[in-house]
Amino acid sequence: MDPKEPPRPERARTPAEFTKELRKLRTRSELTYRQLERVAAAQGTALPASTIASTLGRATLPRAQFVEAFARACGLSDAEVHEWLEERRSIAAHEPRQNDDAADGVNHGNSEASSAATPAKAGLPWWRRAAGLVGAAAIGVAGTLVISDRFYDSPGPATVPAVPVTGLRMLAVGSWAQIRPARTPELCLTEGRDRTGRYRTAVAVQRLCSRTDLPNVFLEPLAKDTVQIQWHHEKYGIGCLTVLTTDPGRDLLEPRDDCADNDRAQQFRIELFGSLAAPHFRIRPVVTGECLSLHDQDTEEGAEVVQGRCSGAGDQDFLVDLTVPPRSAAGRA
Repeated sequence: MDPKEPPRPERARTPAEFTKELRKLRTRSELTYRQLERVAAAQGTALPASTIASTLGRATLPRAQFVEAFARACGLSDAEVHEWLEERRSIAAHEPRQNDDAADGVNHGNSEASSAATPAKAGLPWWRRAAGLVGAAAIGVAGTLVISDRFYDSPGPATVPAVPVTGLRMLAVGSWAQIRPARTPELCLTEGRDRTGRYRTAVAVQRLCSRTDLPNVFLEPLAKDTVQIQWHHEKYGIGCLTVLTTDPGRDLLEPRDDCADNDRAQQFRIELFGSLAAPHFRIRPVVTGECLSLHDQDTEEGAEVVQGRCSGAGDQDFLVDLTVPPRSAAGRA
C-alpha cells in the first residue's frame, strides 16, 4: 500500500478492497488506534482500539455503523462520510443475505419450534486460544489478531435503530455494560466454571462485580432489542456468549471466538421487565426463545447462568448498567 495514495472508496468493488481503502484512510489520518478511539469517544461513539485493529485486519465488509464512526474519527466531513457509506451500501447490495427471520434477529416461533434452529457453531472456546493470544500480546499487536465480527456484515443484521434497546441509553454502535441478577445486585454475569465439572471450559456464571480479573462486557446491537454479548478479556481477547444446545454443556453459555452477527446462538433479546423509571430486563436467547436464569435459582457466587423456560421467577430478572469504556479496551496500537 502506498501511504501517499489518497483513499478512494469508489475504487473498491469487493469487501476486501473496501477494507483496504479504510486502511489507507487510517494511514492518512496519522492517528493510532488508541487516538482514534479517543477521538470517537469525544464524538460520543464507542469505537474500541481493539475493534479498529481487528476490523482493518479482515477482508469482511464492516457494518455501516463502524464505517461512519471510523470515518468521522479520521476527520472526514459529513459529505465525505456519506460517500464512504454509499460505496459500502453498493458493495453490500451484491453480498449474499440471510432469510428475513434471521435478519431481524427476533425469534418468530415458539420455544419448541425454535429449538430446531441452527445450533451453536463449533467455534474455539477461550482455553484453546490462550497460548497463541499470549504470544501475540508479547509482540504487542494482540488487537490485530483477536477474531471479532462486531461491526461486520456477513451477512448483516437488520438496521440498528438510534436507541437499540428499550429502556437503555445505548449507542447504535454498542456500549460497555454490567449485567447483574436483580436478586443479587452485588454479583455480575461473567466468566466462571461449571461446578459439576462436566463442561471444562469457561462458561457464564454470577460472581462478585468488584473482582478485577473479570472480562469487560460489551453489548453489540444487532436489531431492535437484540444484542450480541461480548467479553473483552485481558488474556484471551474477545469472545461472544454462545448458547450451548448439545451435551455435555447443554443450556450453558460459553464465550466463543467465532463471533458472527448471523449466528442465532449468539443473539440475545433484551426485554424491558418493569417500568422505564426503574428498568429491569429479561434476556432471551434468540435461538430458543427461552430465558436466561440461574441454575436451580441459586443465589450463591459461582452459580451458572443457564437458559430455561420463561417462568417470571426472580432469577430471570436482570439489571443492565451501562459503564464507561475500560482502560484495557484502548489496545496497544
